[in-house]
Amino acid sequence: MRRKQQAPFPLLLLKEGYIKENVYHTIRDAILDGRINTGIKLPSTRALAEMMSISRNSVIAGFDRLIDEGYLYTKKGSGTYVSAKIPDELVRTTSKPQIINCPEYNALNLNPIISTLESLWDKSRPNTNTHQMFNIGIGCVDQFPHELWGRLLGRVWRKSKSAIPHFNHPDGYMPLKKLVADYVRSTRGVHCNENQIIIVNGTQQAINLVSKVLLKQGDTVWLDDPGYDSARAILTATGAKIAAIPSDQEGMDITYAAKQYSHAKLIYTTPSHQFPLGTTLSLPRRLALLDWAQQNNAWIFEDDYNSEFRFSSKPIQALQGLDNHQRVIYAGTFSKMMYPGFRLGFLVVPEILSEPFTMMKYYSDSHCGYLEQAALAQFIQEGHYARHVRKIRKICHDRQNAFLSAINLYLPHLFDVQMTDSGIHTVCWVKAGYDIRIILEQCQQLGFGAQPLSRYCIESRNHNAILFGYAAHNENDIISSVKRLSEKLTNLYPT
Repeated sequence: MRRKQQAPFPLLLLKEGYIKENVYHTIRDAILDGRINTGIKLPSTRALAEMMSISRNSVIAGFDRLIDEGYLYTKKGSGTYVSAKIPDELVRTTSKPQIINCPEYNALNLNPIISTLESLWDKSRPNTNTHQMFNIGIGCVDQFPHELWGRLLGRVWRKSKSAIPHFNHPDGYMPLKKLVADYVRSTRGVHCNENQIIIVNGTQQAINLVSKVLLKQGDTVWLDDPGYDSARAILTATGAKIAAIPSDQEGMDITYAAKQYSHAKLIYTTPSHQFPLGTTLSLPRRLALLDWAQQNNAWIFEDDYNSEFRFSSKPIQALQGLDNHQRVIYAGTFSKMMYPGFRLGFLVVPEILSEPFTMMKYYSDSHCGYLEQAALAQFIQEGHYARHVRKIRKICHDRQNAFLSAINLYLPHLFDVQMTDSGIHTVCWVKAGYDIRIILEQCQQLGFGAQPLSRYCIESRNHNAILFGYAAHNENDIISSVKRLSEKLTNLYPT
């Protein structure tokens, strides 16, 4: 019987580098540029290894990958062939999807809340350039102990063989929960045990969980004005009605809120360091808020996002620690003290709500990642976190002072600065006679991440101010950047 003649096979030359990878790329490139035609049979792996002067195992590895990706296929008892339809050809010949050109989201038959969120998104679209000077919401990221953290992650990973396949606790890693409970009891005066701790993926997930567990469509929520824009958006997205509550030097105006919005079901507040103004909810207003919540069967969400950035005085007693009726849900985060991408935080919920929150956490995303929780537990247990907090407090205070000194030196005619005893940004009020839009334009030209206070306002018109974040930058950079802004503005506003 006459053997069927095989098509001539081209000479294939491997490039320098990892041989197994080069076998794959060399054959794939020859198929794509037409040197190896579709449908032809390839030489055996042994023959091709001899042609290329490499080991047969390297050729087999290359073949296996090409078969997996659809470039080659095998016929039992016959050999290996080039596919008639190769993947890249399918990609090139696939027609482009029709672009739907709709002026409004509701024309796409989406959830109507998307149209409502559009205006909020335009104002608060996140800044992906986290390296900008004066960005808001970023702590002293340059001080994060990368090497130590890497060692802890490595240690956890080496010991995780039996734990990783079986970890699925929606409320969090129990050793971490116990450490967090101990920490907030000793540093913030929070009354809790580990069973009340729910580990979450940051404050935004905490707000989402609270809204899903505690609110119904159309329920009213008190929110500081100005206040946290993401809280406003998340609560709006769940169907809540936002009640804008004015905030002054004593914090949220509880008397006004109780009179105007007496049927509220939830109060979102940042009592220890009001965002974005930096004020503290006074003790009389704290007690009034707790009393009102108890009498009206309402819940309080206490966002303590900034508690550890208190420089001179001791941390303020958490609102939760003053609550004798379990109406407060307390939220904390580690991302400000660690780094923005560290998406771990926690909730302290009343014992009666522990099961509903655990259930909702499970149906939201099952659970938080094991490795970061286990490493954080080690970080806290071995005392590294407490030392890191003490270090960051001093450095952040020095940077705050550097910013204030620079403003007083270069721009005292332009800004009135409200400095507080805590925080990672400051509010600079623009003096009369100066146009805030021009100042913000100059900041943008310099690549600064400063933001207008108006971004965080709902109804308030008292927003002629700019927020500058200082925690992420060393003192020299802060001073030189304020000087650069001064030089830009001098041409527009000579002193």
